Amino acid sequence: MDDIVRQALAKWPNVPHCTGWLLLDRRGQWRMRDDAAQAAGELGSPIRHEALIGFINRNYERDDEGQWFFQNGPQRVYVELAYTPWIVRLDVSADGSLQLTDQAGAAFEPEQAWIDDEGGVLFADASSPARVAALHDHDLEVLADHASLDEAASPEHGGVFHWRDSIDLPLQTIRRSDVAARFGFVASPAARAIGVRG
Repeated sequence: MDDIVRQALAKWPNVPHCTGWLLLDRRGQWRMRDDAAQAAGELGSPIRHEALIGFINRNYERDDEGQWFFQNGPQRVYVELAYTPWIVRLDVSADGSLQLTDQAGAAFEPEQAWIDDEGGVLFADASSPARVAALHDHDLEVLADHASLDEAASPEHGGVFHWRDSIDLPLQTIRRSDVAARFGFVASPAARAIGVRG
């Protein structure tokens, strides 16, 4: 968290939280959602300002209830998630090794992998609680080049992802609708806030 954010929190500790206005889309883009976008259920407008994106990334955290938020000075801005709290890109480096990088530009080291029932691929790291990330859909072909996929997947296994030399991650299967509960995050803090008030 930025020092300026810590200072603002100390100075104004009781600023009301904000929900519904910021969304992380399925491709790792931050999007602003005005009243019209929220009312229409739209994703909102992508944020293009690099300094603002960096500020959001540095101040992106999880609360004790599994809601992800951006600490914008003294105000906590809860994030709507199009899927998971993290989106990763899969690249092949010059030496042929694979690298996963999250939307904030940090390395992501997977410990487990899944294929969901809609064809999405998920990774979880070893942190506690585990960070779960969906693979950017543009990188599915790269993944397929480094995986042995089971065309007749069992209910538990969809193949193997060859992550590193001698490190293969079984591709477990999971229903997309079960992902948030399985990994303990809230996909829509705005909907949850309405439910709490109601």
